[in-house]
Amino acid sequence: TSIEVLDASQWRAGDEIVLASTDFNPRQAERRTITSVRGNTIRFAQPLQYMHYGKVTYGVDERGEVAMLTRNIKVQASEDAAESYFGGHIMAMAGSKMYIDSIELNRMGQWLTLARYPLHFHVLGEGKGMYVRNAAIHDTFNRCVTVHGTNNLEIENNVTFNTVGHCFFMEDGIETGNAFVRNLAIQTKCHPTLACVPTNLAANGENNYTYASRMTVREVSFHGGGTLLPSDNTVASYWITNPDNSYIDNVAAGSDQVGFWLSLPEHPNGAFLGSEASANTWPRRTPLRAFRGNVSHSNFDGFLFDRNINDDNTFGLAGNAFMPRENPADPDSKFVETLIEDLTSYKNRNGGLWGRGELHIFRNLKLADNAIGMTHSSGDFGSQAFTSRLEDSLIVGETDNVGNPTTPEEVAYGRSLPKPPIPDFPIRAYEYYDYRDEVVNTTFVNYQDNDRRKTGALSWLLFTSSGVTTASTIEGAKFVNAKPVYFPNIEPRFDNDNRGGVAYRTLSIHDLDGSVTGIPDSHIMLNDGENDSVVTDDSCQLHPAWNASVCTGDVGRLYLSERRPLSRIRPLVAPAAGPAPAAPPAPEMPIALVRNGKEFHITGNQSTVRAGTEIEVKTERPLVTLSLSEMDQGSWVIFELPGFTSAASGTAQGSMDALRQANETSWFRDGDALWVKLVVADPPVMPIRPLDIQASVAVSR
Repeated sequence: TSIEVLDASQWRAGDEIVLASTDFNPRQAERRTITSVRGNTIRFAQPLQYMHYGKVTYGVDERGEVAMLTRNIKVQASEDAAESYFGGHIMAMAGSKMYIDSIELNRMGQWLTLARYPLHFHVLGEGKGMYVRNAAIHDTFNRCVTVHGTNNLEIENNVTFNTVGHCFFMEDGIETGNAFVRNLAIQTKCHPTLACVPTNLAANGENNYTYASRMTVREVSFHGGGTLLPSDNTVASYWITNPDNSYIDNVAAGSDQVGFWLSLPEHPNGAFLGSEASANTWPRRTPLRAFRGNVSHSNFDGFLFDRNINDDNTFGLAGNAFMPRENPADPDSKFVETLIEDLTSYKNRNGGLWGRGELHIFRNLKLADNAIGMTHSSGDFGSQAFTSRLEDSLIVGETDNVGNPTTPEEVAYGRSLPKPPIPDFPIRAYEYYDYRDEVVNTTFVNYQDNDRRKTGALSWLLFTSSGVTTASTIEGAKFVNAKPVYFPNIEPRFDNDNRGGVAYRTLSIHDLDGSVTGIPDSHIMLNDGENDSVVTDDSCQLHPAWNASVCTGDVGRLYLSERRPLSRIRPLVAPAAGPAPAAPPAPEMPIALVRNGKEFHITGNQSTVRAGTEIEVKTERPLVTLSLSEMDQGSWVIFELPGFTSAASGTAQGSMDALRQANETSWFRDGDALWVKLVVADPPVMPIRPLDIQASVAVSR
């Protein structure tokens, strides 16, 4: 019946406060009326139902927020609005000015109605000098603060609680220069009463969708009529549609789905769709103005920089990345780096942070108590020096904040779990994904296996398909009570919809300084007993608890079908509408690689490979193209191909000795087998990426 806060000097008996959830469940926020204040101790009559955490734990500040909802000036709809969801609204229209400070808004906004929001700046154009400060916006039915076609506002030090739809809402993607500073959003909901129907990358064990039912759910989510916009079913406390705005020291404390969501249209949409101003605005290529000091907790996903919206406000799960340019109007101008710093993300049921793009730098992140700390995806096929870089950060698996255990598994475990339907979900700190991701000077704490679940600090996005490179790196890593690596065995409950993917089976992490493995310049390879890398041999160290091996040498990529390098300039875009695609070709006959008597089954015609090795290729295919990439100049691999007779290129050699001595791509036919030595003649093109083939030869029967 009492709590201590940092500063209660302006709070009085009779005021109403709300305590944010500090657990995975955003609905553990609790409202109370103050009965007395003594110093910084606040008392109230009704005991709290939940534990609300109040400490800095393992270096992560998980002290729960307490928001004052009472103001001297209150604007509210009548009580029946709580049943009809038809509340009041305040709108500043073109030609007007609006200045708001220290007011309380209650039962505001009109559910499923455009332009009827608690506070709405509606197409004012220039808004410099106007502001919303110190307001309390609670129990509303359609957003919190909407900024539409208005620039350079100040939205500062406001608190929201129990609101419906995207809360701090940038409407069309034309809005720039607005500053969102030190706002707090508590309990952001998709619907007034119903559960969300989200479109996101939840693990199968949380929803158990078949592909057909997944498409049905997507249709209901986008077009079922239960939300104002399709994206509101995957609701965000901060909905950001143009990066040329500032977000500093804000808190997303409990959204049904997403805390901060950077979801960018190609051009501004809504009221501006088709206008000249829209055609000249490119949010996905516009640099980020400022994003620092923000906190996100008790959501499904904490920070989401992906899944950009289409003209109709639907969105996909991939593509259309955030890749800013020096000149956003020029698709061929130079990419620029994006810095996102001083973020804290904890107690999120899925990811602390998910991003997509190129040249994204994340500095001084503090991620804790998430199912997955961070995952990042490429936006341009690895064409840049790096895709993402995590620097000088801290990731903690489990802190002293045990939450509020409720399920039998949680009670037995002694703490709440991020995914109660799959209590054995393997929590991990950092998931590598496609193309070049780098981790630098980062500390990992409390990732140890136990009887409830397995874990590891470094891992890979489960069990996905993507562009894999051997150039994803780590250096300066520190581990405190943490197993450094864990690649879970393929388990349908743990991933989403990519179990046919290839990438996970061919993963590699380059440990530059040995801070993970104890072996500088080593590669961490998958070695789970089912998808072992052909790189692994007796010279490697095996780590059964990691499902990994650690190997030295020049490790690159092997492809077993024709590869066509993609452009290094144009980003990934959705294809234009056209005729229906032709029926897919019949599946190719399988390929197995044999090395030192062990057979390795290959999926997707690709594998990791180590220079200086000899490998047998077993297949019934009439034609195979062998290609190498990401290897040093002069590196080579020898292939034995039983049943093959000719090579389309390379130099013929008269003996195996001559083949082994050759300094250029060569071949030798020996009885019923063809032997090929593939030699890398040129150094890799920087930045290294797997689609740049360095040596290739086609062989046939």
